[in-house]
Amino acid sequence: MRLTILGSGTNVHPKRAAAGYLVQTDHLFQLDFGPRTLMNLIRTGVDRHRVTHILFSHYHADHFSDFITYLFDEIIFTKYQGGKRPPLTVIGPTGTRTLFRKVFGTLPGFDQAPFAVHCKEVSDRAFWIGETKIVPRTVTHTPNLHCLGYRVEYKGKALAYSGDSQYCESLVRLCGEADLAVLDCSFPASQPNPVHLHAGQCGQVAQQAGVGRLILSHFYPPTDRYDVRGQAGEALTGPITVGRDLLTVKL
Repeated sequence: MRLTILGSGTNVHPKRAAAGYLVQTDHLFQLDFGPRTLMNLIRTGVDRHRVTHILFSHYHADHFSDFITYLFDEIIFTKYQGGKRPPLTVIGPTGTRTLFRKVFGTLPGFDQAPFAVHCKEVSDRAFWIGETKIVPRTVTHTPNLHCLGYRVEYKGKALAYSGDSQYCESLVRLCGEADLAVLDCSFPASQPNPVHLHAGQCGQVAQQAGVGRLILSHFYPPTDRYDVRGQAGEALTGPITVGRDLLTVKL
């Protein structure tokens, strides 16, 4: 399994793209698709037309908006440029079908894709993409919004992704004994926020879950001025990496 961070920042960040992660197993898929991540996907050199699944944690714009540009580009590629691609499956929390029904019915040309586009809503039940096991789990982010974290298991390795989350037991369970956890480190420990993890809590989650390696990501601009690795390390004895765009990790 290979993970590439397409975006380690948030909606408007001067140096980082927003949330997006490319995962390569026996399939090529993404976790979230925030602003500026499409250009980083192109920079990886990976054939973006082979992406078969996009898994959304939730639909705040910083996790979603580049999907619109991506899908429009795929329609042009297949309809006018002679390109071919496999069917695309969009997966997400409650509300996914309603959202994409409106998107495809409203934006010009989006209902005329020459390839199949499937929408699937998931909650707390595992499913498979080929030989890759996906375990979605509801996490706590903002009131009245269904948000998911995802666990990806392939050939004996496990990757956990928090999406946006507060500290919650569900997130600890999602990360349990994972080889790698990518956690929402929106803020430093000295500036806690009611709807996101801070660096110290990232370390606590990883330590309690027995994570093999922690990657801190999803930074708001002010967070870059703080030693978030050191703050997470106050609770976690294992390796900690401060995420950056285009960082690739092999599991």
